[in-house]
Amino acid sequence: MKVKSTFAEKVLDFHAGLHYDRPLPAGFGVLNPIQETKGVLDLMGRFYRKFYNDHKTRKFIIGINPGRHGAGTTGIPFTDSKRLKTLCGITSELPSTHEVSAHFIYDMIAAYGGVKAFYGDVYIQSMFPLALVREGSKGGWVNCNYYDDPRLVEALEPYMVEKLKEQVAFGVDQSTAYILGKKNAKYFERVNKREKLFDKMVILPHPRYIQQYRSKDKAVFINEYIEVLKR
Repeated sequence: MKVKSTFAEKVLDFHAGLHYDRPLPAGFGVLNPIQETKGVLDLMGRFYRKFYNDHKTRKFIIGINPGRHGAGTTGIPFTDSKRLKTLCGITSELPSTHEVSAHFIYDMIAAYGGVKAFYGDVYIQSMFPLALVREGSKGGWVNCNYYDDPRLVEALEPYMVEKLKEQVAFGVDQSTAYILGKKNAKYFERVNKREKLFDKMVILPHPRYIQQYRSKDKAVFINEYIEVLKR
């Protein structure tokens, strides 16, 4: 009798298979840490097998797309290498990175009850599961969001829908999707209306917005997250 895959193994199989080779508008690019950084899949294996090695149904938080210094480096959403080591107990050879959004997420996780409690209840990914960059005005590459350019949305949407469906099949709670950011919610709502993946959605302020513009009210937003996720 075949043993049913754990949530961890489903996540890892999903990420191991991520590969974006479809056309993009000029001036945009995709970063895939699993393909581009040695040891990231092993690192993700240690993280997901530590916190997701079970068959539990989890609530699904859906972000925008990973930042270069968070999941764009570690492969783990809203988790920079600094917090991966200090708060998740997983060391790596990656350079020390600090992501603004990770700061809020891990403060919220601490208030929730810690990493074991939080990750036992919640799975996080994004509408587009790989990091996106665009050419900067002064040269080089800078972070961008999938909805920053209508051409980018059009190019990425089929892939985003495909990958959302694959993740829903992990065994997430389809009664509610927890969407980070109003602009992100606008596009998710359109997709969900067509694909009927979740019964409803709840919109939460994006961690980067909180950290950059409302940091004095961080405790209020942490309580909002916890109240919504623990209903």
